Amino acid sequence: MDRIWAERALLADGWASDVCVTISPTGRIAEVERGVAPTGARRGVLLHAPANCHSHAFQRAMAGLTEKRGDDPSDSFWTWRRLMYRFLDQLTPDHVQAVAALVQMEMLEAGYATNVEFHYLHHRPDGLPYDRLAEMSDRIAAASCESGIGLSLLPVLYQYGGCDQRPLGPGQRRFGNDIDQFARLLSEAGAAVSNLPADARIGIAPHSLRAVGRDGLRDVVPLCPEGPIHMHLAEQIPEVDEVQAAWGARPVDWALENLPIDDRWCLIHLTQMTPDETVALAKTGAVAGLCPITESNLGDGIFDGVRWMNAGGHIALGSDSDILISLAEEMRVLDHSQRLRDHSRAALAATGVSTGRRIFDAVCTGGARAAGRGAGLIEVGEWADLLMLESGHIDLCGLTGDTVLDTFVVSGGKEMITDVWSAGRHLVRDGRHINRDNIIATYRDLILPLRQGL
Repeated sequence: MDRIWAERALLADGWASDVCVTISPTGRIAEVERGVAPTGARRGVLLHAPANCHSHAFQRAMAGLTEKRGDDPSDSFWTWRRLMYRFLDQLTPDHVQAVAALVQMEMLEAGYATNVEFHYLHHRPDGLPYDRLAEMSDRIAAASCESGIGLSLLPVLYQYGGCDQRPLGPGQRRFGNDIDQFARLLSEAGAAVSNLPADARIGIAPHSLRAVGRDGLRDVVPLCPEGPIHMHLAEQIPEVDEVQAAWGARPVDWALENLPIDDRWCLIHLTQMTPDETVALAKTGAVAGLCPITESNLGDGIFDGVRWMNAGGHIALGSDSDILISLAEEMRVLDHSQRLRDHSRAALAATGVSTGRRIFDAVCTGGARAAGRGAGLIEVGEWADLLMLESGHIDLCGLTGDTVLDTFVVSGGKEMITDVWSAGRHLVRDGRHINRDNIIATYRDLILPLRQGL
């Protein structure tokens, strides 16, 4: 039994002082005590560590490589995507494992306990499968053994190059599976996940309405009777137009009418919704998987967080392209985007609930749901996914209660985080991942020559 003592902790029923959390050998919280005399050397503010709900780990190695404007004055998501396809054609399984381990390490140091990996890089550059169909999924699982992070692995079904069901282009061949091959890949990936610690999860991700046909959407859901289901939806204006032209409805309207959306679903981005779509989708119980840093970088648009949350919608945060992995910054960009759009301050606060507290509570509970991981609370029986903020940090010194969270969201970052646990595994100590040197050395040896050769 491991015991963590904290000056203050945000528990399921609110803030408490002098808290001791006991972690069972299974990685779950066995006991939460209040008013306990200090034990050991640990001090600070104890919080639940949320899940990172959406990541394409391999894109981390592209950070900074696509920030030039090309000959086309209308450079956009679509021109970025072409550059991304050229990059991924160079990646081997060893590259993918090294990048994933780095991403997971950075997630832990940023305060996340879980990596929900939306994994679609399946095959060789020519589109032919590896000898083991789930080789690339195996590498994501192997990376999680190096980093220790909780893993929710979501193999992606990707069938077509667009709504007209055109064949996959040269940059997309590594993604493609028909439904039968995908079922086999999912089975192999599930076997890899079953060899990980008990908190690991397997789910599915039909990529989008552009990349999966009606039959594929119908057939893929039964392959995952219990785990999380994630899908990109309504991210880009051209995507909305393409779906509407081909399927006779805007993406969200079509999904509401034709898919069994409930609280197992996490719909990613949702930056192109009408007010009516926003309210209707929020009421399904689905989680909105938001990636504000990436959405800003790609010019996707602004998610209608105020309307969504006021309608009772759930949210989670992900780092998507992983160009910057920061829990605090994702919350900050989400909050500031709402303020900029509405010419408002504290746009996501509610009566009696401050900005930081409302956002943090939402991403903890929504992230746990999106990861298939539990309730997202510091409570007996839940996974011990925990992060410790340094109460003596210059910007947190003397603060109490929700003001701590407000400050973390407004002006914080990883420098405020001292320790992180994932299902009881103590992986970040004094702000540093326990396997940082080895992970960085492997990444440097494999990835830097690749970047320099582009």
